[in-house]
Amino acid sequence: MADSLTRFVFEHAPVKGGVVQMTETWRTVQQHADYPAPLKNLLGELLAAAALLTSGIKFEGSLVLQLHGTGPVKLIVVEATSQHTLRATAKWEGNLVETDLSSLLGKGRFVMTLDQSKAGKQNYQGIVPLEGQSVADILSHYMESSEQLETRIYLAANDETVGGMLLQKLPDKTIEDDDMWNRVGHLADTLTAEELLKLSANDILLRLFHEETLRRFDQEPLSFRCTCNQENVGSMLKLLGQDEVESILAEQGKVEVRCEFCDSLYVFDAVDAAQLFVKGTVITASEARH
Repeated sequence: MADSLTRFVFEHAPVKGGVVQMTETWRTVQQHADYPAPLKNLLGELLAAAALLTSGIKFEGSLVLQLHGTGPVKLIVVEATSQHTLRATAKWEGNLVETDLSSLLGKGRFVMTLDQSKAGKQNYQGIVPLEGQSVADILSHYMESSEQLETRIYLAANDETVGGMLLQKLPDKTIEDDDMWNRVGHLADTLTAEELLKLSANDILLRLFHEETLRRFDQEPLSFRCTCNQENVGSMLKLLGQDEVESILAEQGKVEVRCEFCDSLYVFDAVDAAQLFVKGTVITASEARH
């Protein structure tokens, strides 16, 4: 199955949803770090969740989901863009033995950021404490407490594939079938992790909702893409300040920055560093020498 997001709506009730499945994108994420198995499951589920949440948001930019923990897992970050690309990374300490979410993350918080700054639009950020026993629980709690949207999320991940399904009850619409939300929820609760990972989106929807009137939209392809580049890394170094950058140069002869999302290495020598702090410009070494 190709990496894709399939959006759908129920014709006679204010309920919408999406099904996502990713293999190549997930494989690429795993190539950039040796994630322990317990962390890999959380990262895969959050990756699927990020793609699902883009199905219900109109935006230009990126949607960033973060799990901050006080346990051995310190941070999980997934970014999904309006161009249907994703990237993900995580930070952890020691050998991860426990598999339950509370032991891995401890007392932490979930952060959702909608970054539309490049499109000249207002950014948005919501933060809630971690509540629940799974990534799906955390996200459902966030949507209901921060967005006032009743939401059901189903997520699954293994070494090969990640999958998920989202259902949302829409507000402020005339309800033709007031029992629809409960009914589709009971049907969706029968969905298994194995089905999420192995069945196509169409097969999942047919299996669950064959007695309902459903409108499916064209599948939207998903792929891995990292947005790092020399200019963005240079901007980050500028935030460190000229004194700090020059101190690193004096000690090491160069400044090396490795992207945590894609493992790309960016190297800045003395010429690069000097150009960083020319007012209004960020110029790479190759540009500076020509």
